[in-house]
Amino acid sequence: MEEGNQAPYQDVFRLINKKIAYLNPALRRIAEYIIENPIQCKIITTKELAAACNVAESTITRFVKEIGLDSYRELKIGIAESLTMNDTSSIAAEEKYVYEDITQTDTMEMILEKVLYRNVQTMTETKQRINLEELGKAVEAIDKANVILFSSMGSSKAAAASGVLRFTRAGKKCMLLGDQSSLLMSAAIAGPEDVMIGISNSGRSKDVIDSMKLAQSRGARTIGITSFEDSPLTKYSDISLFTSAKSSNDGSALYWEAAASKTAQILVLDLIYASYAAKNSTQTLNYMEETYKVLRSSREK
Repeated sequence: MEEGNQAPYQDVFRLINKKIAYLNPALRRIAEYIIENPIQCKIITTKELAAACNVAESTITRFVKEIGLDSYRELKIGIAESLTMNDTSSIAAEEKYVYEDITQTDTMEMILEKVLYRNVQTMTETKQRINLEELGKAVEAIDKANVILFSSMGSSKAAAASGVLRFTRAGKKCMLLGDQSSLLMSAAIAGPEDVMIGISNSGRSKDVIDSMKLAQSRGARTIGITSFEDSPLTKYSDISLFTSAKSSNDGSALYWEAAASKTAQILVLDLIYASYAAKNSTQTLNYMEETYKVLRSSREK
């Protein structure tokens, strides 16, 4: 970058969060260190950062390229700019949403604002974490699949049910699995022509993990949708797509996780569906017309 020509502002932390789930362990250590120590990382040298992360200086250079920047200097400038922007832009949001929980004294207007804010935040953060290469792999797997098996438990069933409706209307044969027996039996008879989509916000639902492991061992392609890149679910996912991992304030995170995670999971499934439908537009439109005729005849006039 030439002197006097300032590059367009990029949120470095957004770039890092978008890539972090797909980085190798050494690069991920750098990413996590920067996220946890942003103020310090504004001024330290490549040698100091390398020592802090127990990597070679060349790995720092590779990390910079991996997140889409041209130089280490650009990374440090980006960190400083992001910190400045976040400090000034988050004040109003923090004042307005410092208590994100719904309380007895909240008015209907306050509840509306809080719920809307949480869902918009979740959608935005999920967008930042979507890896387009992995999304493309998921679409390719769906395109080739004979049957799509949806494995989910608890609140994730809402997203799975949405996925079944989407892909059935597009002409794909789908199965919604929601109890241990059906999960394991269906996984046991899955084959290379099938795809299993495992949905778990925590990535630790034992029934979902067991079914994904079994389906993968039978040769089926597996797609995992979760918030946590180090969760057991990813071990048995040929393709991993990550949703927002940010939780609410302490004491309420589990409640918000259940409410907002469904929004993110449905968004990811909608992205896979929309990409698949665009790739197979003529075929999809024909199936949608046929299913619409059937649905229309079943409705009262």
